[in-house]
Amino acid sequence: MTAPLKHSDPINVGVALENRAYDIVIGRGVLASLGERIAALRPGVRTAIVTDRTVAKHWLEPTEASLAAAGIPTSRIVVEEGEISKTYAGLEKVSEALIAAKIERNDLVIALGGGVVGDLAGFAAAILRRGVDFVQVPTSLLAQVDSSVGGKTGINSPQGKNLLGAFHQPVLVIADTAVLDTLSPRQFRAGYAEVAKYGVLGDEAFFSWLEKNHADISRGGSAREHAIATSCRAKAGVVSRDERETGERALLNLGHTFGHALEAVTGFSDRLFHGEGVAIGMTLAAQFSAKLGMIGAADAARVERHLIDVGLPTRLQDIAGFAQEGLADADALMALMAQDKKVKRGKLTFILLEAVGRAVIAKDVEPAPVRDFLKEKLAQ
Repeated sequence: MTAPLKHSDPINVGVALENRAYDIVIGRGVLASLGERIAALRPGVRTAIVTDRTVAKHWLEPTEASLAAAGIPTSRIVVEEGEISKTYAGLEKVSEALIAAKIERNDLVIALGGGVVGDLAGFAAAILRRGVDFVQVPTSLLAQVDSSVGGKTGINSPQGKNLLGAFHQPVLVIADTAVLDTLSPRQFRAGYAEVAKYGVLGDEAFFSWLEKNHADISRGGSAREHAIATSCRAKAGVVSRDERETGERALLNLGHTFGHALEAVTGFSDRLFHGEGVAIGMTLAAQFSAKLGMIGAADAARVERHLIDVGLPTRLQDIAGFAQEGLADADALMALMAQDKKVKRGKLTFILLEAVGRAVIAKDVEPAPVRDFLKEKLAQ
């Protein structure tokens, strides 16, 4: 793990793929450089900004001003906040608006927002005129450390999370850490789950550093930039080696098999943010690993304790109304997990732990022990 960055130093993290590469630019105030960077990357380009109503209030005008200063024409497409926009209807709205804006193959779509906007705008770009390039300008911690990097785009189906989508890499990522100041504490904590994930799955030293420095990350000190850059480096390395998730990249799904099912059962609503589902899912994955004898109970407890210290939910019972509304049903959760993208012929793939800092891909997991484990957790 590298030494923490100085608070004022922007940093470039490169993502090197087989036939192309792009930069992730991280730092406080780097949004102002967006227009200049796009003009250098694509002279004469036109752009369309896709954002949501809440982000637009804070960051749409500064983004448009940066583009205007560089002489780049743009149009705006504003969608509703949250997973409600990551649907067939949301995709139709954005796609038709891009066509109406006359965005052509040599133009750029700009995703200005969190994970929902990035996934939605990226997918629309992937299918518009059979492929238009796009730029990610992530405005949530979760998007800056995870969803804006690596080219996964898509929407939800009523039957499951992210079941429709495409691999479509951005040509540039601008992660301005100043925009995180406008997040609610709950939104920031939800994004932190993905930061912790990188330590849990592959970097025990980073996880130990997080245990000591999470308060400074939340306050916006120099630890914030370091945590974001370290997370981006980790993901960039994995994506560079396995762009389309045929092997190692599956490790980045730690906590997601459980978490996506929990998001689905709560209706993809703000009752459970994605990062909160990942936090519960990561805790369950650690505990399931301990139940299988892969790690010790103390290691599983360490993962949960850190997430609790940060203020994240870690138990199924932490989801409001989970038991009262009949959601606490192991069979229902298993049915949703059966729709997970990694399922093969009815058998589940889980990312499990051999230690804090060492995750493994467990293929062909039989449903019965998972169901029994969920029943045990639901009864607690």
